[in-house]
Amino acid sequence: MLIVGRLSPESKGVRGESFAAGQTYFRAVERAGGVPLMLPPIPALHDRLPELMSRFDAVVLHGGGDVDPRRYGQEPSADELYGIVPEHDEVELDVVRLTLAADKPMLAICRGMQILNVALGGDLVQHIGSDDHWFSKHPVTVDADSRLAAAIRTERPAACHSVHHQSVGRLGDGLRLVATADDGMPEALEVDGASWTVAVQWHPEDTAVTDPEQQSLFDALLRQATAR
Repeated sequence: MLIVGRLSPESKGVRGESFAAGQTYFRAVERAGGVPLMLPPIPALHDRLPELMSRFDAVVLHGGGDVDPRRYGQEPSADELYGIVPEHDEVELDVVRLTLAADKPMLAICRGMQILNVALGGDLVQHIGSDDHWFSKHPVTVDADSRLAAAIRTERPAACHSVHHQSVGRLGDGLRLVATADDGMPEALEVDGASWTVAVQWHPEDTAVTDPEQQSLFDALLRQATAR
């Protein structure tokens, strides 16, 4: 499974700046039975991405800093914007479009859900106006007929760990909202025309090691990849 990495100037034990991705994503994929591999965010790989992507069975888009508002037709207007990295935006937008074009399974997490929405022409709320979803565990209500509900085997996951100050705004083409928090916050999206593209605003990898509901998202992703 492909996981897009991050530029990581703070890494230790290596010479120079590094590429990195959080171990919790890799561990959750490994527990599901998959082999996670990291794609470094190098825009110069653009022309080689189609061939490279053909070697992977599924994609995980993980959390991180904010998407540049210019990517969705806005100027930066929120003081709370942070962690904007052009290389991350460029490579992940390419990966999303190639994954959807190939109809490969994809699990998009937090920023991943936001970049999916932007890739399909949607936009984001640059700041939700509160810290209610910043390091907060809360329940979510999921549509019964969604791929998400089938994956986690519940319509009411009890402890979804959120760490975000933005949300999706206008939905992109072909996206369907399939879950919300009790305060109305959009919590999950699916692509109607895709075999299995599921996006969640919370971080299932954070608690997957002890919460079967959260680990089941990665298990479902692997099943979809294996079925192909």
